[in-house]
Amino acid sequence: MFLRQLTYLVALDRFRHFSRAAEHCGVSQPALSAAIRQLEHELGVTIVRRRQRVLGLTPEGERVLAWARQSLAALDGLRQEAGFAHEEAGGSLAIGIMPPAQQLAPLLMESLRAAIPALHLELTVAAHGDILRGLSEQRFGLGIVYLDRLPAGGTFEAHALYVEQHVLVGGPGIVMPGRVRCAWGDAAGLPLCLLDRSMRSRQIVDRGFAEAGVVPDVRFETNALDLLHAELRAGRLASVLPVAALPPRTDGIPLQIRRLDPSLTPAVGLVRVRQPMTSALMARCWHVASSLVLTDVLTMEERRSFLKKRTKKL
Repeated sequence: MFLRQLTYLVALDRFRHFSRAAEHCGVSQPALSAAIRQLEHELGVTIVRRRQRVLGLTPEGERVLAWARQSLAALDGLRQEAGFAHEEAGGSLAIGIMPPAQQLAPLLMESLRAAIPALHLELTVAAHGDILRGLSEQRFGLGIVYLDRLPAGGTFEAHALYVEQHVLVGGPGIVMPGRVRCAWGDAAGLPLCLLDRSMRSRQIVDRGFAEAGVVPDVRFETNALDLLHAELRAGRLASVLPVAALPPRTDGIPLQIRRLDPSLTPAVGLVRVRQPMTSALMARCWHVASSLVLTDVLTMEERRSFLKKRTKKL
């Protein structure tokens, strides 16, 4: 058995197409197909279902795939361990971060690069569930997600970073309730743009409306935070967002913000798959990331101070 066969299998599962998987691996399709057949022969099991229109894996193939991912991840950790042993302060780290927390990404990346100057970072914005799957499949090394829905059983190790504070936000053309605070029922009466229902953040917001016994007037839904920000700046719709997910800049357009009562306070944190052995790179990245002080996102006052300091640096 060769490592390239495991690499081909992981690529085949990712693309579900022999030609695209072969192109990604830089080999011909016959070479990739032959390598997969050789792997099946060596293991004595059928890995790939080849008679279906959509290529898939057999149950035995799914188990082989899980071992392949673990083996390749372990090899990558070994390589990084060797790099650290030679005092090469580098390596590679893939991070999954959910949309409401994505504006924390620059602070996280600055901290990691300061500690590990040659670190190569790959950051993906994804939904809560997709990040957990990516961690389980070794596609992400670290994730930033909500901590209230982590699977039981000790699969994941978690470290709380901050607690969200939700606010109602609208442009100058929106007639907003209250002056500093408002109720969920008041927010429900405004035309709203929200993250779509596949996002854990939206599910938390829906819970706030449901507990208040109201149905919100949702006019626009998306999984892209930038599109929500564009609607807010255009002054067409209001939104309910965590403080950490408010626009980092408003292009001179003042936004009206109201604290929602009762406040929902879901915890957001750093997550990784629990492993019996951890590479030096991962241990260092976890230490740096879990040492971040993120109380700056808890309240509007602290966030304004935080953004003002960052603007002066830039």
